[in-house]
Amino acid sequence: MRLQTDQTQKWKFSEIPNIEESNFNRSLERFFDLGVNGLTRENIQNSLDGRVLDYDGPVIVKIKTGSINQNDVPGIENVKERILNLEGRNSYTKETIDHMKNKLDQDEVRYISFEDINTRGLTGAKNGQSGSRKDTWGIYAYNKGVHFEEENNEVEISRGGSHGVGKIASNAASDLHVMYFANCDANGDQHLGGTVQLIEHEFEGQTYRSTGYFADIKHDGANNRSKFYPYENNFHEVFKKDTRGLRIIIPYFRKEYDDEVAIIKSVCDSFFISILKNKLEVHINEEKITKDTILTYMKNEKYYNQEITEAKKEFTPLYLDTYLDASSKEIVVSNKEEDFHFNLYFRYDERIPKGRVAIVRTIGMKIEDFIVQGHATKPFNAVLIGGPKEDAYLKSLENESHTKLSKDHINDAKLKKQATRFINNLSREIAKEIDEAIRENNQTDGLMETKDILYIVETQFKKDLEETMGTVRVTNGKSLVKSSGKESKKEKRNQRKNKREAASGEKVTQKRKRDPLKWQKAKDKTLNDSDEGKERYSAHPEMVERVILQDREMIKFDFTGSDQLGGATTCDISLSIIDGMGVEYDDEFNIHNSYEEILDIHTGNFCSYNKDVIKDVQIKDGIAKLQFNLKNNFNRSLKFVYYVEV
Repeated sequence: MRLQTDQTQKWKFSEIPNIEESNFNRSLERFFDLGVNGLTRENIQNSLDGRVLDYDGPVIVKIKTGSINQNDVPGIENVKERILNLEGRNSYTKETIDHMKNKLDQDEVRYISFEDINTRGLTGAKNGQSGSRKDTWGIYAYNKGVHFEEENNEVEISRGGSHGVGKIASNAASDLHVMYFANCDANGDQHLGGTVQLIEHEFEGQTYRSTGYFADIKHDGANNRSKFYPYENNFHEVFKKDTRGLRIIIPYFRKEYDDEVAIIKSVCDSFFISILKNKLEVHINEEKITKDTILTYMKNEKYYNQEITEAKKEFTPLYLDTYLDASSKEIVVSNKEEDFHFNLYFRYDERIPKGRVAIVRTIGMKIEDFIVQGHATKPFNAVLIGGPKEDAYLKSLENESHTKLSKDHINDAKLKKQATRFINNLSREIAKEIDEAIRENNQTDGLMETKDILYIVETQFKKDLEETMGTVRVTNGKSLVKSSGKESKKEKRNQRKNKREAASGEKVTQKRKRDPLKWQKAKDKTLNDSDEGKERYSAHPEMVERVILQDREMIKFDFTGSDQLGGATTCDISLSIIDGMGVEYDDEFNIHNSYEEILDIHTGNFCSYNKDVIKDVQIKDGIAKLQFNLKNNFNRSLKFVYYVEV
């Protein structure tokens, strides 16, 4: 492999013999899906990682958005030439390339920048692509899949870590997949670098790799090879960094990211504890979020709904109050190999509609809104923080975007099993606290006679059940319901009338029996192209037989009580969680998290599924049968309502 040596090109790509990979880097799409929240988290985390070690004050991150003339973007004409030569070989790359080309003719382009202060910046820029572990410029600028590791192990553990793909979050935020980084080191030396993420392509008769570097090339005579070197920073002021630290600049900033309110909320959501502890201060254009001002943002209706009863998707204001007002309690979570000690800030409040736990690193960055198994709708809120040892283990469980604890990226079988146990045990230990709080807040004052109350409740329940119970329906509104056997007063009167007419010899006119149950049509759902024309209906409990064995679950759907299937031989079946009061939570369940695989017993084939929908289940002689192979963390107490799509 050779480096491109044309010095008229500010951007350098490595030459390759031919094109082998026709797709964009897949991490681009993953970070794009995270939006401005993922971009903000990644860059602020990197700034916290680079804090000056002997400084007790906060890291300051200045986020600016604005417009710049496209001619002031360094070397952008070289990038445009490459984009115009890109050739898509599938629908996704063609669509992305077309989008990039449509953005090339702008005179003024939007940008966002992240500048940090009280940080170390990158070292060794003058050495270029040296290969030394101490030259952090070379690692950051020219290496993929690695990040600089601190010599101090405790400092390294507390770092956010980037899985080696952190910079690409900035590329994903640009319509042209381009980003720059300006650095000022301890000696005051100022340099500018950058990366662009394209696809493998042909340019002027030569094929090149997908990644381009904003870099100069110099020949190293001692080693007889060429190396990347950064440019001295004599560019437009937007790209300047004249105090120690790093500045990230992203031109051609995506319109869908360009939202100051969303950026402010992202800072508060992910770093409210860092800010409260005075480890971080963030300036967003004219707004300043500090330990003294953060409450003015968190308690402002412009940014967050302040009604506790409405906290169903955003939980940051609850976390803030819990962290500030609740006392902490130590809990111990094991992965069967070792124990991990956490401080749990916990509060119980009947007004809270959904219970979540903020899992937070010691540096103050929230990893995720953790859902405790079987307690997603319990009225509680909690914040969980460990120490250096716990940080190190949590770091090993995070996905690449630092938004979830998971075992899925772990390849070692033993470590994956330990991760599964840890996540399950974490859920179990917090569940103990929730259950204890529920018992303490729902105590009875002495004894009372409940016989009459139970009779009334049971009678009313039966009546309500008969009036409201769902049914299985198919296209055109046909019913597959079985009769409950209970007759209304009107039906009994009609039967007596018919008997009298029969006894008197009069002709009996049979009237169509009115279905005593109310239809319970399922909630609307967004359908894929393949689902067009299908209708979705709730399944009557009488139609479903469910048995849970040691490591699997068997479900039988019996449609034989009706002749209204209309010849349908397949259907889709979806699952939705209900609680003990019959309240449905249709966005809480994910098949992948509970089942290893699903077998269609009629066909002997494994079913495909998407989140909570099982596709193309065969119906044979009016019966559908499925076998679910359970994951170790499957919650056997879950109750479901089932939906049929035909």
